[in-house]
Amino acid sequence: MFFVPTESGYLLRIRLMPNSSANKVLGLMEGVDGVYLKIGVTVVPEKGKANKALIEFLAKALGLPKSAFEIVSGATDRFKKISLRTSENIDDKLNCLGECHR
Repeated sequence: MFFVPTESGYLLRIRLMPNSSANKVLGLMEGVDGVYLKIGVTVVPEKGKANKALIEFLAKALGLPKSAFEIVSGATDRFKKISLRTSENIDDKLNCLGECHR
């Protein structure tokens, strides 16, 4: 799984693919420290534009506010860890994000 439940919500492991043909989930991949969800965004990785597009994509796909997401590591890397603050159990939504949106 690319997500891990935490006390305040979830920790997501994301592999960002900027300059993609569309904003979409591209699948799952094994990383050094676990499974990552690959997400493509159409924007270039400059001045935080790709990170912003990633957060917007995740918020829309999961039906949560953008303010619920925070990049906790990898802000300038393609491998990111994102804190998702929510009191809801959204395991099903996250599983679907990894499987249904491809």
